[in-house]
Amino acid sequence: MATISSKAQAMPASAIRKLVPLADAAKANGTKVYHLNVGQPDIKSPQCALEAVRNNTLDHVSYTNSAGMIELRQGLVEKYYKKIGIDLAVPEILVTVAGSEAVDIALQVTCDTGDELIVMEPYYTNYNTFCFMNGITLKAVHTDIREGFSVPDMARFEELITPRTKAILISNPGNPTGTLYTKEQMLALGEIARKHDLFLISDEVYREFCYTDEPHFSAMNIPGLEQNVILIDSVSKRYNLCGCRVGCIASHNKEVMAAVLKYAQARLCPPVYGQLAALGALDTPDSYFAAVREEYIRRRDAMVDGLNAIPGVYSPRPMGAFYTVAEMPVDDGERFARGMPEEFRIDGETVMITPAASFYKTPGFGRNHMRIAYVLEVPKIKRALHILEEGLKAYPGRI
Repeated sequence: MATISSKAQAMPASAIRKLVPLADAAKANGTKVYHLNVGQPDIKSPQCALEAVRNNTLDHVSYTNSAGMIELRQGLVEKYYKKIGIDLAVPEILVTVAGSEAVDIALQVTCDTGDELIVMEPYYTNYNTFCFMNGITLKAVHTDIREGFSVPDMARFEELITPRTKAILISNPGNPTGTLYTKEQMLALGEIARKHDLFLISDEVYREFCYTDEPHFSAMNIPGLEQNVILIDSVSKRYNLCGCRVGCIASHNKEVMAAVLKYAQARLCPPVYGQLAALGALDTPDSYFAAVREEYIRRRDAMVDGLNAIPGVYSPRPMGAFYTVAEMPVDDGERFARGMPEEFRIDGETVMITPAASFYKTPGFGRNHMRIAYVLEVPKIKRALHILEEGLKAYPGRI
């Protein structure tokens, strides 16, 4: 019998998605599942985005330009980025199949097989997957849950730089920790990239979800680093349009964008209806974002306060995104996360969370950590926390 490639056999499964069949099986048996495992907000998408799809006049769904619809690229430049103080020209931005493709292409454009990429751990687990797919060695600067996953001294980044290092990849605000880089930290990171002539790939898909008075500072605004910065963005979180699968990649570096286009041409074009929704979403009023931000602050506080009220559980208070990492009194986070949908019920209800070990590069770290998304309404968060607390009491591997 023909066998699949060794690369396919070694391909890591998604820590976020691999437990989904357990939730599906629980639902099939009539169990209600509270999903705290996926960054899938329950907040309604903007009406202007939905109406752009409903009211479209297309009579033939054809390919768009590989770089994306010109109307969307122009709209992003004029209606969005200029508004938040990021100056881009249309040739400097390309529409991708979600932020995921933007990250994948950015890594392929900047790194050869055997090259090295630096991230801050815990990091979005798919960064590791993309590095595996492209033969890139991922190296991680460690951050500690008991220090709130704060950005470490910049010397820690420099310690990992070798002749094979090509880029630093950050998520700001961070997934899974909610860590938010200050302007001063971004400028210091930019200085390291400049000193060692590295690319700085900045994943800013959670830009609108910042819970401090200090505004988000984009890598695109680091002075003198214009040729080194690659911006990753998406409509998934900002507009609650996760299923549209539309993102973008942007850079002032012409050579980078010319290479990005070649990769984009290989997959022909982004999804048409997703682009229509993204184009419509550009008319979303500021009041929408203000209301969403306030709602997430309520959800964050309910989640973090509730977690810390559970004996043996600790969670720092994140300043961005809509995730937190919690340390739990369990011997094996994946075993506990599996056991909830497989075995544990309260009045026909259970909870899904994501084991966080694969968000770490350093062996042994994160074994009793969980990534938890506060993407449900506060009453549902409180109910889910009650079920989680009772599940911890019943777990046989509690420590």
